This record gives sequence, C-alpha cells and structure tokens, in this order.
Amino acid sequence: MARLEEELRHLMVRHAVPLDASGLFCSLRRLSLESMDDLDTSSEFDPTTPHSFEGGPDTARSASLVANPFDDQVFDLVRPEAIDDLRSIAERMERAGYASELTQAYCGIRRDLLDECLEVLGVERLSIDEVQRMEWKHLNDKMKKWVHGVKTVVRSLLTGERRICDQVLAVSDELRDECFVESTKGCIMQIINFGDAVAVCARSPEKLSRILDMYEALAEVIPEMKEMFFGSSGNDVICDLEGVLERLGDAVKGTLLEFGKVLQQESSRRPMMAGEIHPMTRYVMNYLRLLVVYSDTLDKLLSEDSTGDADHNDSHRGTDEDEEYLESLSPLGRHLVKLISYLEANLEEKSTLYEDGALQCIFSMNNILYIVQKVKDSELGRILGDHWIRRRRGKIRQNSKNYLRISWTKVLSFLRDDAHGGRSGSGSGSGSGNSSRIKEKFKNFNLAFDEIYRSQTLWKVPDPQLREELKISISENVIPAYRAFLGRYGSLVDSGRNSGRYIKYTPEDLENQLSDLFEGSLGSANHSRRR
Repeated sequence: MARLEEELRHLMVRHAVPLDASGLFCSLRRLSLESMDDLDTSSEFDPTTPHSFEGGPDTARSASLVANPFDDQVFDLVRPEAIDDLRSIAERMERAGYASELTQAYCGIRRDLLDECLEVLGVERLSIDEVQRMEWKHLNDKMKKWVHGVKTVVRSLLTGERRICDQVLAVSDELRDECFVESTKGCIMQIINFGDAVAVCARSPEKLSRILDMYEALAEVIPEMKEMFFGSSGNDVICDLEGVLERLGDAVKGTLLEFGKVLQQESSRRPMMAGEIHPMTRYVMNYLRLLVVYSDTLDKLLSEDSTGDADHNDSHRGTDEDEEYLESLSPLGRHLVKLISYLEANLEEKSTLYEDGALQCIFSMNNILYIVQKVKDSELGRILGDHWIRRRRGKIRQNSKNYLRISWTKVLSFLRDDAHGGRSGSGSGSGSGNSSRIKEKFKNFNLAFDEIYRSQTLWKVPDPQLREELKISISENVIPAYRAFLGRYGSLVDSGRNSGRYIKYTPEDLENQLSDLFEGSLGSANHSRRR
C-alpha cells in the first residue's frame, strides 16, 4: 500500500499539466491581466470638499462584457494517458481498506495544484485587515482578478477537476464526492474570504461597479457549482457561497445609499465662474449611465429592499400623473429618480452662490440640459421615460424666461415711451419728444447694454443649440424695440452736436454684439461703429 500511495503521488505530479508559458500559465495570465479602462472623473471637482468624487466606476462592464476565452474550455490538469493507471491504483487502495490514505494523498496533490492555479490568476490569500487597508488602486486590481478568477476557476479548472475526480475515483461515489470537496475547499475558501472582505469594506461610490461585477460573477457560477458539489459537504460549500453573494448584494445596496448621502452632503462653495456645467454633474450622470448596464441585477437587489422608496422625490409627487409615473418605474428607475433629485437639489443650492440672478439661471440651464442629454442619449432615457424628460425641459424653459426678465427688463425700459409706460405725468406727446430726455434714454441704454456685454460674453453656455436659442430670444426682444425707438427718436439726437455719444449702435451693431454672448471669452468689442 505504501508503494501504491507513492506511485499515485508520482503519477499525478509527473503527469500534471505544466504551468509554464506554453500552457496554462500563459493562457490564464493573459486572462488575469486583461486591462480595463476606468471612468475619467473630472479633475475639476473640488478636492477640498468632504466628499470628493475621486475614482469611479468603469466605462465598460469589466467582467460581464469581456469575452472569456475559457468559458467553454475545460482544463484537465492531469494528462489523459495517466488516468487509467491512477484509477487502477485508487481501486486497489480503496478495496484494501486504505481509503483514508488514498484521500490524503489524492487531495494533498490536487489542492496544491489548484492553489498554484489561483496564484497564476492573481487571486491571493488576503486577510480582511489587509483588504481594508489596501489603497483603492490596488484593491481595484485585485477585484478585477477575482472576477476573472472566479469564472475561470469554476468553468475551466473545477469542471476539469470534477471530471478527473470522477474518472480516477470511480470505485466509490462517496469517495469521489468527498475528495472533490476536500481538494477544492482551499481554493473556494480563498475566493469566499476575499468576497467577504470586500463586502465589509468601507462604502465608497467608486467601488460600486467592481462590487457589482463580483456579485454577478458569483451569481453566474453558483448554479454551475451546484451541479458539481453533492452531499452534505457539497451543500455546505454552496451555502457558504450563497452567503457571500448575499453579503455582496448588501454591499451594493449600502454603497448606493452612501452615494446618495454624498450627493446630499457635498457642499463645495466655489462657484463655476462662467456658470458652466459643474464637475459634480458630469461625474454623477456618467456614474448613473454606467449603473444602467447592471439594471437587471440592481432591479433584483433594489426590489428586495424597497424601504427607501417612500420618500421618492417630492418634486415628482402631487398630481395623479406624477403618482402614476413613479408607480410605472422599475425599482432601479425609482432609485435613479431619487439620486438625480439629490443632484438637482444640490445644484439648486449651488446656484445661490452667484450674486447675479441671471447667472444663476444660466448655471441652472447648463446643468439641467446636461442631465437631460445624458438621460436622453443613453439607456437612462428608456428607464426614466418621456415624462421625466418633459419635466426637465420645462425647467429649462422657465429658467430661460427668468434670465430674459432679470437681464433685459432694465435695458428695455430705456426704450419705452414714458407716456406709454405709465410713469410720466408731463403729458408731453411722443411726437414732439424732449431732446434731453431722449438723449438720456440712449445714454442709459448704452451703459446698461455695455455692462451686460462685458459680463455675459464671459459666461459660458457649452451647448450650441441652447446658446443659439438664447441669443435669438434676446435679439427678438431687444432689436425690434431698439429699431423702433431709434426710428422714432433718432432724428432728435442726430440733429444735435456729439450725436455719436448717444446713438452708439445701429441695430446691426447690436445684432453683432449679441452674437458674442455666452462664448466664455471677452468679445471682440469692435462690432459697433460710431455714427
């Protein structure tokens, strides 16, 4: 029996598939080092805030969408020519009453080989403390390798290991089930321990995509593992794996909750000087667009935890239509509405950092439009629907009206007749006019217009369509009023000395000046021609 045990060890070692560059090592190493691009978070986001959005989810599904060349390839880590001899030895040892020695010898060799495979895949033995102390860059890499490793281990290595176990230990069903569990226990525990360590790590938004990758990878392979593990020992392994899956799901929900808190509590006080899109807006919308890739998984997890749905977005409640809209959404859809509402409330608060009410409107328009475009041009649009988009477009229109009122009411007031404006009690007819009064009106108009021009050429509206629509709205309000006023009273000023001091612009000059607005840089300032 000692000779047979020695021969069993010798054959399994001698006929093991070599882990070198020409075989398993090269293939698995290539898989484990599959490079993934991460979300390019905005470097403009204020690093002084308590919750700076540094790091982020991947721009693509790191695990699920990357083709795994080993999905249908099973690795037999023992050469086929050795199987018959190994089976013969196993049968003799078991029938002679040496099943315990057979199990010890067989499991020891197979366990070491699988551990070596995990090392090749980059799935290391790490304690919870080591994982929690790890910098995100390194943890991110470990999580990627774990995702690849789980799929490869189950579909390629464990499947092959089960086949070898069934062939070599065919003498006893009980023996082969026991040996398979014992041989793979260390490998599986290593996978379980890392999953548990990640599940109890501190919640932070940038981890969410990776945790979802881990959750989906494990959920995908558990049904396959149930077909390999039998008996009470096998059931214990499956139970442990399902426990890790549940804890990873809790980590996903906890991280989403933390992300909502970050959106509510982010309190940077530095306004975007030109009223452009805030880096937080860019980050959050890119983040949410990426979460949609995991919509099936998130719908499942969030439907299990609907306690947070009661407070969904008061801005969407009130009418029967709004109530019906919220009810029509998926669990993920309702959660997205809530997260975006947190973003919108934060942006509304940030708009108050601007002293100029018109610039507040520009800032709000820029950010709401960016949110709408990100929703409309992605799967977010399908989930949130047309009702949500219409509500936001209504906000943009309202901000546009408010901007025109705040910015241009005073300017236009200088182009109105006092008699018709209801302010003058002089009774002077608009036909005769008063030369000094008209000159004062032209002078005040020029000063007010120049002030707006100086400031609002520096403001920025990145979207070309919105920028053009604003310019057209301004022109439609200002140019006809100026042309009418100039036609009615221009002769009163032209007949005097220094008329160029008062009639500074032609209507065409104003049109050219207005074309400089919202470009984010000082205009040419030479459009006007002195009369």
